Amino acid sequence: MNEDKYRLKTGERIPMEAGGEAVVGKELGAGGQGVVYLVKYQGNDYALKWYFFDKLKHPEEFRGNLIQNVADGAPEGSRKFLWPQFVTKYYMVNGNTKTFGYLMDLAPQGYTEFDDLYMGYHWKKPAQKGQNAIKVVHKFESLDAQVTAAINIVKAFRSLHRAGKSYQDLNGGGFFIDTKTGDVVVCDCDNVAPDGENFGIGGFPGYMAPEIVRGVAKPDVLTDRHSLAVVLFRLFFRADPLEGKKVLQSVVLTEAKELQHYGTEPVFIYDPKVNTNRPVRGVHDNAIRLWPMFPAYLRNIFIQAFTDGLKDPGKRIIEKKWQEILIRLRSDIIHCPGCGKVTYSTLFHHVEHYVCKCKTCGTNIYTLQIKDMVTPLYPGLKLYRCYTENAEDYETVTGEIIENKNKKGLFGIKNLSKHTWKAAFPNGELREIRPGAGAPIWKGLKIDFGDNVKARVLW
Repeated sequence: MNEDKYRLKTGERIPMEAGGEAVVGKELGAGGQGVVYLVKYQGNDYALKWYFFDKLKHPEEFRGNLIQNVADGAPEGSRKFLWPQFVTKYYMVNGNTKTFGYLMDLAPQGYTEFDDLYMGYHWKKPAQKGQNAIKVVHKFESLDAQVTAAINIVKAFRSLHRAGKSYQDLNGGGFFIDTKTGDVVVCDCDNVAPDGENFGIGGFPGYMAPEIVRGVAKPDVLTDRHSLAVVLFRLFFRADPLEGKKVLQSVVLTEAKELQHYGTEPVFIYDPKVNTNRPVRGVHDNAIRLWPMFPAYLRNIFIQAFTDGLKDPGKRIIEKKWQEILIRLRSDIIHCPGCGKVTYSTLFHHVEHYVCKCKTCGTNIYTLQIKDMVTPLYPGLKLYRCYTENAEDYETVTGEIIENKNKKGLFGIKNLSKHTWKAAFPNGELREIRPGAGAPIWKGLKIDFGDNVKARVLW
């Protein structure tokens, strides 16, 4: 197919269904479905995704679904999606090639594409001819940011599924991530459709559920859940969960071999009962190095996702379960106040059930039991609304552990919420902790956050 016949020129004016025209600017990128341009519409900058009409299997139905998605608006948590905002009218490129497109907000500045994080780098084109490409390294700036990104990805897809829609083409090209904070924006939302409906999109190799690879099912919420597990596995372990020794033995991954390894006979690389597809040293070093660095409960949920979940779509991990696991994982991150070592508390040496000792410097780290979690206490630890209130808010900070400026090693908890907390000290003293105020952390301190949410310091 000659894709150039669909390309637009700077300054072309594209009529919009909502009225007016979008003025075409520079090309931002291209993919299998079409090309993306910077455009100006109603005084604002947008990205225009412009389709290669011949690549769409059901163009009329696909366009109708786009128009419906614009009318519906993004699901709850809409700021996580670069949702379609406006659909163009049909337009004849060069007077003879019919196609259309849609406008979405521009990707935020300073965010990194998921695929670049997965690879760990990308090659930046040189500014001038004759210069060498520059290797740009990508990684999360902290464990906190990495886990927060995973939480935000799950949150976005939970909101989408609760709205009765499925993404259908979940893959590494669908996310922009702030590596400092873990904020996530989901892009390529044009394939989103009501659950149970499909307009010709199958998915992306390596992310598709086995039943789609076999051709016996179409994308839906259940297949999204397999793809979501793949995304999360790649986020944490930077590896393909189904690519190990068995897959490497196929020197050329033909269509028949891809069907076998990802459709009819998929095997998780860490399946506890089947060892035929283990990671190969020198090829899958990320998986080998990172797998033991995460707590067992996270590894176990992936084992379930890629063993039972491969065979039975109904046994795949639901978004709420992922949220619970990831919130626990974030609460397990520990910053040793003695030496600065950062890891998961479950990987520290446990002196007692609720006390950790740093293997590097020997510092004891005490804990706070809140709801059904036990989180280590260290300066800078943040509590979120999902901890201190009965709310599914994983982003709003409501408390922080601080260190006394004059007495090193003396910690306190600061109230950053809008509510007054009640503290009960071991000596029987009762005290209110108003917003902006704090209280010293003592062994046995109990805090009532309100709404029947309580915590106590374990020593």
